[in-house]
Amino acid sequence: MPDRFQIAGLAANNGVSLLARQANEFGVGNVCIGSEALAGDLDRLLDSTHKTIGIGVQGMCSLAALPEADVLVVAVAGAIGIAPTHAGLEAGKDIALASKEVLVAAGEPTMELARRHGCRIVPIDSEHSAIFQCLQGAPEGSIERIYLTASGGPFRKATADELKRVTPEQALKHPTWNMGGLVTINSATLMNKGLEIIEAHWLFDTPVDDIEVVVHPQSIVHSMVRLRDGSTLAQLGLPDMRLPIQYALTYPDRVDTGLPRMGPEMFARLEFEPPDDERFPAPGLARKAAARGGTVPAAMNAANEAAVGLFLEGRIGFPDVMRLVCEAMEAHDPLPATIENVLSADAWARVEVVRLAGTNSGAGAG
Repeated sequence: MPDRFQIAGLAANNGVSLLARQANEFGVGNVCIGSEALAGDLDRLLDSTHKTIGIGVQGMCSLAALPEADVLVVAVAGAIGIAPTHAGLEAGKDIALASKEVLVAAGEPTMELARRHGCRIVPIDSEHSAIFQCLQGAPEGSIERIYLTASGGPFRKATADELKRVTPEQALKHPTWNMGGLVTINSATLMNKGLEIIEAHWLFDTPVDDIEVVVHPQSIVHSMVRLRDGSTLAQLGLPDMRLPIQYALTYPDRVDTGLPRMGPEMFARLEFEPPDDERFPAPGLARKAAARGGTVPAAMNAANEAAVGLFLEGRIGFPDVMRLVCEAMEAHDPLPATIENVLSADAWARVEVVRLAGTNSGAGAG
């Protein structure tokens, strides 16, 4: 949609070649790369007219506040996305949000900034986009219950003993979505649903107890909302992230860009079942984190990222991921969710998980 959008800035962590190629293709004058060590390579690959190069979080914050930008798309992994999101809100930008961690770790200060500056946060995550779409036209206070759908991941029917033998290669084979390593493992453990519960709580001002996870293997119903009059609204579509990304950018308009269509014959069979809380404790852990509040959700999220990393390296077993998250949460002393405290809790949890894994190295597989 070149007639509708112009890219004011682009940031990447270490994907120098792709960042340069996109900046050159779309005439982007402001770019940011993750480290000073990569800036020289980026500079050499950019067209001569593209020479404004930012570095790291500070560079992302500068991009987020560019005067010519109207919408900030936040799609980075981890708590590193909080600072540029806040910089964008303070500069009056609407946010198209794909990063769960921003609201999981810092939901209260983020939503307060959005309210104070009159900014809109439109979710890109497929489940929250579905809820957001279902609520268009619904008066404030209409929500009775939110249903977050989950594919169930590759181990939906696996026994507890089988889960102990899961390898990283098996866990990375998602049945319906093509995602990165962390997100794919989060789907396998159902931690993605735990994070989404907290995110939905902040996005839609809904108590955690009114948000339910249901397993839906077909990944056609992306989420549902039951309203106070008894109606249940659902958003259906193919498992294709282009639609929620597009809607976040064009909202409130619906624009035809030729995305694949789905007919009724494609969803003749839709299955729903409750998740198994014993085999998949992550949603319950997220509810506990939300109930304790403060920096506990940030610690939970960082502990999970660290534990997933250890699992992917073959250093712990699949069930150990949630065990370590639980132990780190129990050890965490919560503080109010200021940005400084959130980042401190994030750093603490990552170190704590490595410590716990070493202390209990004989407890799990690998």
